[in-house]
Amino acid sequence: MLKSPPDTQIIEAGRSRARIWSDLWRYRELLFFLSWRDILVRYKQTVLGILWSVLRPLLTMLIFTVLFGRLARLPSDNVPYPLLVLAAMVPWQFFAGSISEAGNSLIGNANLIAKVFFPRLVIPMATTLVTLVDAGISFLLLLGLMISYGTLPDWRILFLPFVVLPAYLLALGCGLWFSALNIRYRDFRHLIPFLVQVGLYVSPVGYASTIIPGKWRLIYALNPMVGIIDSFRWILLHGRTQLYMPGLAVSAALIALIFISGLLYFRRVERTFADII
Repeated sequence: MLKSPPDTQIIEAGRSRARIWSDLWRYRELLFFLSWRDILVRYKQTVLGILWSVLRPLLTMLIFTVLFGRLARLPSDNVPYPLLVLAAMVPWQFFAGSISEAGNSLIGNANLIAKVFFPRLVIPMATTLVTLVDAGISFLLLLGLMISYGTLPDWRILFLPFVVLPAYLLALGCGLWFSALNIRYRDFRHLIPFLVQVGLYVSPVGYASTIIPGKWRLIYALNPMVGIIDSFRWILLHGRTQLYMPGLAVSAALIALIFISGLLYFRRVERTFADII
């Protein structure tokens, strides 16, 4: 019976949780390279370059301020309406950008997937890291607007990492689901923009979640972005916006469910990507 030479390495996609993190650590340089490549490609040969990360939330904030703040006169929890909207636009655009980019990331890297072995998880993860950079740029815009209103973050800013991490896990979990499903069912690339557009209006981006009647607040919290946006506003706007604790618990549970299920499903089907794509 022939035996493999001692220096032979058998490449096989693993499914255990330990294998997931060890694979990511082994291919961390590839993760960095793909992220850096996507950043360069995104702003290459563009007129405004990195300013797009500022203009998109700024223009959306202006439109929502006019429609909801001036015309509809919705309550803003004693917060300047532009601040209320922009404080929600930062996490929302990170989430929307992540699922849009990650959902199509495997299709966009079809040649790489078909020719080279590496953990496929690296591709959607790299795209979410790129959108996290965009969110950081938008966050600087938010800080500038807060300074113009004479408002600076207080001690609550220490809780910011505890909101950024769940937001990232939610975006990555949804991105894993959409990217894996998009390989098998190409209709999902048309469904993603529709879901993002609907999600913008069912999430408290252009308004405060306090306008939702109390008896519906828990059901409304089934949208996990509600808890993230409310927490982000509470941290940056000196606690002037209210936190609905049962809703936060529901959002946290859903984020954990979406991330874990997306990760497990992605790892279960990733070995078929090269054959299908």
